[in-house]
Amino acid sequence: MKITRLTQGLEGNKDCSDEIKKLLNEKDVYMINVMGSPGSGKTSLIVELINGLKDEYNIGVIEGDIAGQIDAEKIDALGIPVVQLNIEGACHIEAISIKNIIQYFNLDEIDLIFIENVGNLVCPAEFNVGEDLKVAILSVPEGDDKPEKYPLMFTITDAVIIGKYDMVEHFEFDDNKVEMVTNNYNSNTEVFRISTRTGEGIEDLVKYMKRTINFKINKH
Repeated sequence: MKITRLTQGLEGNKDCSDEIKKLLNEKDVYMINVMGSPGSGKTSLIVELINGLKDEYNIGVIEGDIAGQIDAEKIDALGIPVVQLNIEGACHIEAISIKNIIQYFNLDEIDLIFIENVGNLVCPAEFNVGEDLKVAILSVPEGDDKPEKYPLMFTITDAVIIGKYDMVEHFEFDDNKVEMVTNNYNSNTEVFRISTRTGEGIEDLVKYMKRTINFKINKH
């Protein structure tokens, strides 16, 4: 008897992701998916990027969490439109959720959307959500072994951010090893070392973001 083999969910997610990307391309809206472990500094990173980009771009944020709206309140305090997505136990955001959420933004007035994905180094890497740029943040206290333990996350990302870099002297953390392993997976991945506490590396990261955003806008 022949066994039929199916892949659960991913095909439908891909179709939905493609729909989102098509819509955002038509509206010249750039979307960045920020991924990382709980406590890695995703919200702090997004806040710093908002501060560096808000004078040139109109920004919206989608906050993904199991429950609550603590991070969304931080974004709202900056005067930035934000939608809270509570996934109630799921380990990632799927494209259908993003499709439902972006209708709450006026896409004719938004240039850039940040997604703060659920804190996890596994599931979010498996699901495209219509984003233009995938960003993974790895904080120094988490350890330099994460690219080897979670290879998919560090393979599919366009940029890897080594966060809390001001603490590197206090941990056995080899940032050059992280960059080497990451680039072995994907030689096109950019690696940045930043500290949201001291501001180290933020300017270079903001410049990188502007280049990628402007490339899309100018391309259309």
